[in-house]
Amino acid sequence: MSDLPVRYYEDLEVGDEFLSPARTITEADVVGFAGLSGDYNALHTDAEFAKNTLFKQRIAHGLLGLSIASGLFTRTQLALSLQPTLLAFLGLTWKFTGPIFIGDTIRVKIRVKEKRETKKKERGIVILERIVINQKGETVQEGETTLMIARRQERKSEK
Repeated sequence: MSDLPVRYYEDLEVGDEFLSPARTITEADVVGFAGLSGDYNALHTDAEFAKNTLFKQRIAHGLLGLSIASGLFTRTQLALSLQPTLLAFLGLTWKFTGPIFIGDTIRVKIRVKEKRETKKKERGIVILERIVINQKGETVQEGETTLMIARRQERKSEK
């Protein structure tokens, strides 16, 4: 566990921002993901083919970028402080806006976009905007994730 204070739904404010550590995409990442996913598309696995594409070189799988971005999120102060209170990952919307090349270094900018209470008083919904940027500051992927977060429970007064 982390030494960071635990965050509940009430501790998050719309507009709060966080930045993940960085990670460089390697040849091993692309080869391993191709094997794991079964996606051996030539754009990812054939250097000679890729020379004749729009990108002029192989690119990482879009879903590999999303997967790594998800992992980078878990290393943020936000995610570490939410570990005890994160109840569920409810979904995402995602766009692949640019290529991720082997050798690129990516990180994720996170912003609390929206919050809403639920009918159940013990939890709330938080929507996070996530933007994946490369070492040049270019956005290569972006989207939103929806999380269910525990709320602080009121203590019943003793009689």
